Amino acid sequence: MSLTKRGGRPGGRALRAPGGISLRVEPRALAVGVLLVLAALAAAVVLIGTGDFPIAPADVVRTLFGAGTAGQEFIVDDMRLPRVLVALLVGASLGMSGAVFQSVTRNPLGSPDVLGFGFGSAVGALVVIVVFHGGALAVAGGALVGGLLAGVLVYLLAWQQGIQGYRLVLVGIGTSAMMVAVINYLLTKAQLVEATRAMVWLTGSLDGRDWAQVWPLLACCAVLFPLVLGHGRALRMMEMGDDAAHALGVRVERTRLLLMLAAVVLTTAAGAAAGPITFVALAAPQLVRRLTRSPGANLLGSALMGAVLLIASDWASQRAFGSGSLPVGVVTGLVGGVYLLWLLATERKAGRI
Repeated sequence: MSLTKRGGRPGGRALRAPGGISLRVEPRALAVGVLLVLAALAAAVVLIGTGDFPIAPADVVRTLFGAGTAGQEFIVDDMRLPRVLVALLVGASLGMSGAVFQSVTRNPLGSPDVLGFGFGSAVGALVVIVVFHGGALAVAGGALVGGLLAGVLVYLLAWQQGIQGYRLVLVGIGTSAMMVAVINYLLTKAQLVEATRAMVWLTGSLDGRDWAQVWPLLACCAVLFPLVLGHGRALRMMEMGDDAAHALGVRVERTRLLLMLAAVVLTTAAGAAAGPITFVALAAPQLVRRLTRSPGANLLGSALMGAVLLIASDWASQRAFGSGSLPVGVVTGLVGGVYLLWLLATERKAGRI
């Protein structure tokens, strides 16, 4: 294996194997990625130790390695670790899906929140709750189906001899408005108990999450993360325009459809596990791009940033508001709303909107 200079940004290097496989490494992006991993792990340990029965970080680490007391193992392994793992996986899924959509649309507002896929999951979940009175597993399935159907609808409506990013965003905004109307209609038809249950789900929460939510989401990430990362080079070429990407050998429509499908599944799987967590998919890719100062989709960095944002928001939802506890979706909505206003002001000042 040899280390050779690469063209492009100064400082960019590539690890090239004899078989012809090369991996571009940029020192700043690598450093940011390592710091995000350390931040996610540290926040996870702190969050596991947070609660009515506090556990010191050192004891949390010992318990995770099997050296804790029986009481600590029950609290850490059975009660708190699944919630933290769901937070990390949901945040990473939303961060990566947001990076894909922002790259495909070439628009910082092109996130699943804006394009309506989260609202599609909400419609699917509410249909199961209000119409079929389904249990937790059925609600998760309904959210997954609803998000996938919303993705197909947006794609078909936006198709016009290909997909153009600006048109995709506009169609997504219109679809979101329709989905919100359906959600409101379902809430008006629900009985009191069903309406309460629906509102709790719509808020987005990690409360009560256990291993039943961890394993399906982990399997989804294990399949789709390598698939998306494997198309990262093609996605970067597509940011230069369809004609340029096609000239470079990229099968543009096939690649776009495959990546959008993977991103929709990641978004809906995250929604099925924790409800509609807003603004993580919007903010994570933009934040990591500003930290790395690197062009392209920054797929892995966005996933790591999404995990850090959600785990930090979950800690804030439990500890930053006095003795009460808020659903994590409330915290991400508050922080994300401020970020969205700042992003809109920045884009307008730059003349892009």
